[in-house]
Amino acid sequence: MSATHTGITTRDDSCRHEDEPQCGVREVLDRIGDKWSVLVVVELAAGTRRFRQLQRAVPGISQRMLTLTVRRLERDGLLTRTVFPTVPPKVEYELTETGYSLHAQVRGLADWAETHRKAVAESRRRWDAEHPDNEIH
Repeated sequence: MSATHTGITTRDDSCRHEDEPQCGVREVLDRIGDKWSVLVVVELAAGTRRFRQLQRAVPGISQRMLTLTVRRLERDGLLTRTVFPTVPPKVEYELTETGYSLHAQVRGLADWAETHRKAVAESRRRWDAEHPDNEIH
């Protein structure tokens, strides 16, 4: 894949049968579990955004990665992309009903992370001190 490739890839070959529950779950979790998708969903929960607004609101995301992310989220039915016939074209992104339902779940996870972040950080500090040669951090 080239550095400028923005096509959408399909599912991997390890899931050959769509009716296998673990494959469907894994595919959905792969999409909603990546950090860019989560951040875009959180931003769009505040309302409709244009591409540059999204890019400014999601720190560290490149234009290419944002393009891939919104295309994948659109493909999965989590957001809609509306193109207005202007010059240059105006494009807006908005969460679908399914996207809003995902946001409710993501919000709960974010609240949990905020509540427990200090405890997790302390646990990591202790674990790292006890296992100085382990390279998982």
